[in-house]
Amino acid sequence: MVVASSLYRLASVNLNNPNPVNTLPAYLYYSSKYANILFTRELARRLEGTGVTANCLHPGLIDSGIWRNVPAPLSWGLQIIIKGFFKTPEQGAQTSIYLATSPDVEGMNGKYFSDCKLASLSRGVEDMALAKKYWEICEELVQLKPSDPRI
Repeated sequence: MVVASSLYRLASVNLNNPNPVNTLPAYLYYSSKYANILFTRELARRLEGTGVTANCLHPGLIDSGIWRNVPAPLSWGLQIIIKGFFKTPEQGAQTSIYLATSPDVEGMNGKYFSDCKLASLSRGVEDMALAKKYWEICEELVQLKPSDPRI
């Protein structure tokens, strides 16, 4: 299982610049989640017929403590938003636990989940040709050798 985010919908991947390190941090995060979903979809395709599955999920907005050191007065409003809308880490883990343990998802492959339910994907990440091409570009980026194991 791969953790993604519904924020992937705010981005895409650029096959000419698959590692956009010089972009805004938020966009880099969004595009990395988009890439996570493409990766998972291609991995699932490659695993078909093996009995092994690959799915991805959106855990929700989690109060992980990352915003703990935001200075006042910004922190005041932020804390209200976090307490009102964010999940606890335990709540955020529920979809991961569900995918790892539930017989309800046995045999499901290449899917996207949110709140322990199957969720829809945008058209862009459903493009299996794009997922395959992105996988191949990533193989080049990590410099896989012909002798390296492949799925």
